[in-house]
Amino acid sequence: MTLRIGTRPSALALAQSTLVAERLRSAGHDVELVEVSTSGDRSMVPVAELGVGVFVSALREALVSGQVDLAVHSYKDLPTAPDPRLHLAAVPPREDPRDALVARNGMVLGELPPGARVGTGAARRRAQLDALGLGIEVVPIRGNVDTRVGKVHSGELDAVVVAAAGLRRLGRIDEATELLDPLQMLPAPAQGALAVECRADDLELGRALSLALDDEFTRAAVIAERAVLATLEAGCSAPVAALADVVSDWEPIAGPNGEEEDGRAVDRLSLRAVIGTTDGGLLRASVTGNMDDAEKLGAALAAELLDMGGFSALGEQLDREI
Repeated sequence: MTLRIGTRPSALALAQSTLVAERLRSAGHDVELVEVSTSGDRSMVPVAELGVGVFVSALREALVSGQVDLAVHSYKDLPTAPDPRLHLAAVPPREDPRDALVARNGMVLGELPPGARVGTGAARRRAQLDALGLGIEVVPIRGNVDTRVGKVHSGELDAVVVAAAGLRRLGRIDEATELLDPLQMLPAPAQGALAVECRADDLELGRALSLALDDEFTRAAVIAERAVLATLEAGCSAPVAALADVVSDWEPIAGPNGEEEDGRAVDRLSLRAVIGTTDGGLLRASVTGNMDDAEKLGAALAAELLDMGGFSALGEQLDREI
């Protein structure tokens, strides 16, 4: 049986789906790519105006209708609410989650002069760039990597901020003039991660995809990050950023009398999140906990941000975008 992989037709989506196809072939499966155009691919309207799931819905419908057997998404594009018709079968190992700067004359962010025009289509990038106080002008843009980077080469913009994962998957990471430290610029929840879906009732394929593709550390990290979004009830166009790292920790084991007798290494999640505020500031919070509690950690961190004023900050900005 040949597995039909649904993919968007963009160069980046094809590169991502090809990576999945190669891993499935290595596991002994026959596969083919089936291109499915989405409304997001056919429009240059800002994503905030197009709505949640604009890059996902056509792929999901092709999957439900039987046109394809599985679909590969950029995980950050998925709506936070699950689709009961579908099963998230695998989250492959994550690519670099950081943002990348592509600037004229090889400049890094701190070298851009006041008034420099920096392009990004993401509200959370805009909020974090504004909060740095560098005196740059943030310009809204849309389009694929070629379109965005081309605005720098043409002189229309001084720089653009794009996902490092996209540049790496396209073999263009050398065009980045700086990889932005998450301390400066937290990425979008699930940035750099892929989501592989199949039909909920296709249990055999779901097990096969999980065995061949799933990475437990990536899955835990993005579950925590996306739980922040879900609890805040914010979509991918909201000024929300989050990143979880798997870190090794030492857990002591008490002896029979309560004294520390031994210990063991355990993997934990370290989760950070940011909300941009309407006055140009940022609300920040962080938490560390067990990998098994990924969703609870994200929800707890979001609740902390809401207590800090995140609800009013998000509400004002989402109302303004609408």
